[in-house]
Amino acid sequence: MSPVYSTSYLLLLLLLLVEAWKTVSTHSLCLDFTVKPQSRPGESWCEVQGSVDKTAFLQYDSESNKIKPLGHLGKEVNATKTWTQLTEMLRELGQDLRMILLDMDLEKNKTMGKPRCLVSLKEKNHIGSFWNFSIDGQPSLYLNVMHMEWTVINPRARGIKEKWENEKELTERLRKVSMGDCNHWLREFSEHLEEMPGRELSYYESQQDGKDVGILFKGLMTSLLGIIIVLILVVSHHHLHGHQVLKEINRHQER
Repeated sequence: MSPVYSTSYLLLLLLLLVEAWKTVSTHSLCLDFTVKPQSRPGESWCEVQGSVDKTAFLQYDSESNKIKPLGHLGKEVNATKTWTQLTEMLRELGQDLRMILLDMDLEKNKTMGKPRCLVSLKEKNHIGSFWNFSIDGQPSLYLNVMHMEWTVINPRARGIKEKWENEKELTERLRKVSMGDCNHWLREFSEHLEEMPGRELSYYESQQDGKDVGILFKGLMTSLLGIIIVLILVVSHHHLHGHQVLKEINRHQER
């Protein structure tokens, strides 16, 4: 293969890698809980909004104990077994979160809530699970489920973190829901998403509060691009060197 064709081949490979990265199918499932530790009779103490790729597909409230389907995806999965499983899980998890919040030792007039569960898949492979908790609407405590690591975002949550780290039953429950139940459901939902119109969000867009576990993939792509660029430079150098050698040979032949 000539140097010119080698360079062209490497450039084509570079473009193919970039396009492959852009078109990799990535999906995320997010569950936003609104839990009231204290509620009046007849008042819903737990409400949940679920979204896939930032598009809402369900609403749940504890008073009716029913899930309302939203949008195209909600209608697609409404009659499936998964929908029944979701109803049971959301009520049970809502009760668990309610008990957790009742047990919290917060400052006077401070409320903790808005637990958020985020699960992400790339090509149906699990790449991230996170839980976020807020105090007065401010992100305060973060759990990387894959590594079971708690991170304090708001200093007011430091005592909560120390307490929750020692509650193995709680952390195991959060781990099971995100890496087990939600991961399984997102895999099933992704099959319906492939049939839906509209663009897919990248993994980087889907991250709102969690740490960017996609750095691994970005780093890999950067390394591959770097290698290809080096190869292009090497081929170009050899091409230039070969051209200079031919000139020297021709010069000697003319003599």
